[in-house]
Amino acid sequence: MTETIFLAFNWLHLLQPQWYIENGGLWFIVFVVFAETGLFAGFFLPGDSLLFVSGIYSDDLVNSAFNINTHSSILNLLIMGGFISVAGIIGNSVGYWFGRKSGPFLFERKDSLLFKKKYLYQAKDFYDKHGAGTIIAARFIPFIRTFAPIIGGIVQMNRAKFSFYNIIGCVAWVFSMLIGGHYLQKIILSSFGFDLKKHLEVIVIGIVVITTAPVIIKMFFRKKIKSHE
Repeated sequence: MTETIFLAFNWLHLLQPQWYIENGGLWFIVFVVFAETGLFAGFFLPGDSLLFVSGIYSDDLVNSAFNINTHSSILNLLIMGGFISVAGIIGNSVGYWFGRKSGPFLFERKDSLLFKKKYLYQAKDFYDKHGAGTIIAARFIPFIRTFAPIIGGIVQMNRAKFSFYNIIGCVAWVFSMLIGGHYLQKIILSSFGFDLKKHLEVIVIGIVVITTAPVIIKMFFRKKIKSHE
């Protein structure tokens, strides 16, 4: 089976939630969430859409992973959410650890064309003032959630504070996505007869637009304001 997966592999599959579900199930999803939040190379992984779609298939994923039938959608969501939350918390902790270890080196590094030490000090001031909100909010924003814990470590954010809000942010992110996918599928199917399982590409596009639009809008208006200054 492993050979079949690799033979049919296409790099675009990495952006498709359905591919992870069909070829790895729950444990693959757990690893992806860890990789997206704990590894530099994981920034492109489809965290939001993967969790949302996983919520739609939560019963099948849990029953398949443990070879049982719990007969309870709520229990399945709790089991899945628990494992994925732990992976996300550990992933953020790894990113924080990496940033903390590399931080002293970066603060001693000389300025260059691509590196300005003043930005580290600005980031530290920002984390000192808004660190908690940054760690929680970053979970819901693609790309940023990969680098937020690393920067938190670089600027020496308090470890206990980081850990506390890391747990809150991860649990909120994971369960809101899983529960949203699971129950929205049921509501739309029963109310409109529209099966989200047959239109997953719509979900992926919609989530990407919703999660990235605020960042793009903010960047656009910031540039517009600066151009008028």
